[in-house]
Amino acid sequence: MTSDPDKAEAVEQLLDTPDLASALESEQFKKFLDQVPIAIAVSDLSAQERVVYANPEFEKLSGLKAARLAQKDWAALSGTGLHAQKDRPLSEAVVEAADFVGTFRLERAEDKPAIVDVYSNAIQDDDGKVCFRLVALVDVSAHGDAEEALSTEERVREKDTLLRELQHRVKNNLQMITALIRLETRNAAEPDRKSFERLAGRVDALAILYQTLSGDDQRDEVDLGVYLSQIASAVMTSHAVEGIRLDMKVDTYPVSINVAMPTGLVVNELLTNALKHAFQGRDGGTITLHSIVDGDGCRILVADDGVGLPEGQTWPKPGKLGALIARSLTENAKAEFDVNSSAGEGTRVTIVFKRSAAAA
Repeated sequence: MTSDPDKAEAVEQLLDTPDLASALESEQFKKFLDQVPIAIAVSDLSAQERVVYANPEFEKLSGLKAARLAQKDWAALSGTGLHAQKDRPLSEAVVEAADFVGTFRLERAEDKPAIVDVYSNAIQDDDGKVCFRLVALVDVSAHGDAEEALSTEERVREKDTLLRELQHRVKNNLQMITALIRLETRNAAEPDRKSFERLAGRVDALAILYQTLSGDDQRDEVDLGVYLSQIASAVMTSHAVEGIRLDMKVDTYPVSINVAMPTGLVVNELLTNALKHAFQGRDGGTITLHSIVDGDGCRILVADDGVGLPEGQTWPKPGKLGALIARSLTENAKAEFDVNSSAGEGTRVTIVFKRSAAAA
């Protein structure tokens, strides 16, 4: 069963779905929403606003059938705001606020009231025209109003628990997003497929980082060697190519999260590039990943013995996301890059940064 924090994060990710306006016109997407364990309803803003869809979870939580919503629109939602939205009518708030609206007491005709977190977002089409409103409700009744009775010490403990839940739900939802992206990749045409696969790999790298942060030992640093080995394993599994082996050697090296994240994304990018392009026309080869503690710093080597970069090209390509990630690593860890590539001898990328710059 999905927990309340998981649902809240899933709502935020859903609202950020690219081309959501087009998706909302798709019967296939509506069937997907029918299965989502989050209460979701959609209104059409093309003329006078009217609710055109409510999934089973929305009907269950609100106590309202889709037909009733279609008849009365958001006015059918009877509820009042709590905390920052105190006494504000729910039906008014969903059309006047955006993103996370607030917490409300939702009145239901045949059941006791529910405490819900409310999200609302106006969806634009490709031309920038607002065409739909998506409203989501997350049941937080289990928390009730007990918060008012908490002591300061209890509040601190609760905040720590919520932080752990946040890290856990982010990790889970990154994994879910990765899976959805890969499913979509199967139906995508070239070159869209390559973009989907690359995006999935980047999300995977972030999911691994959040998994590391979700452990019981809450620290503000990450073992870079362990993190890079996990990324390499994920990339090799996702893009398994017969005849290609991985030569990996990593040392323990604690770094700050701000350093670990761009380093992981850079290594993910380089390993993916090697698997996809370095051995075209060949039966196989070797990819090298070394992360070696050297003196007062760390030296990372990602290399292959493949065909090399095309003539006139370098890594990272200017203007691409890879260049932005590399620049982030340069800024956060004062990293230095050295790229060497030659036809028939492969590509070698070396990243060096000092311990003082990488420390938490």
